[in-house]
Amino acid sequence: MLKEDCASMLKVHLAQSLPLPSNVNRPRIDLIVFVVNLHSKYSLQNVAESLRHVDATFFLGKVCFLATGAGRDSHCSIHRNTVLKLAQTYRSPLLFCDLEVEGLRATMAQRLVRMLQICAGHVPGVSALNLLSLMRCSENPFQEDL
Repeated sequence: MLKEDCASMLKVHLAQSLPLPSNVNRPRIDLIVFVVNLHSKYSLQNVAESLRHVDATFFLGKVCFLATGAGRDSHCSIHRNTVLKLAQTYRSPLLFCDLEVEGLRATMAQRLVRMLQICAGHVPGVSALNLLSLMRCSENPFQEDL
């Protein structure tokens, strides 16, 4: 993501889990990406535990889930539907990517930077809530909406 051309200053903070340590100098958080490795049940458990530490207002377009390892279904410990249900529960977008493939990784980085720009308010006329509604899949609506 840091290699992408971005008009504003981009800072990425990686964390194994939440909550983050208390630090008064921490920059504003515009987007939280929860990465779930489909090859590790621990990864899903860690994300589920971390979700409890996120303020509810972030789920208004400033949280997304990224499922990695989807390219090798035979090695998956977590079924795609499990992650899909998690994303639906939190009404947040779910992206799939095989991060081991350079081209896919670069495309995902571009997509995440664009999402971050929108969530940070750097794209005129588009808000995080607009982005959330645009990313909802019409083929898989939330069950409560049916």
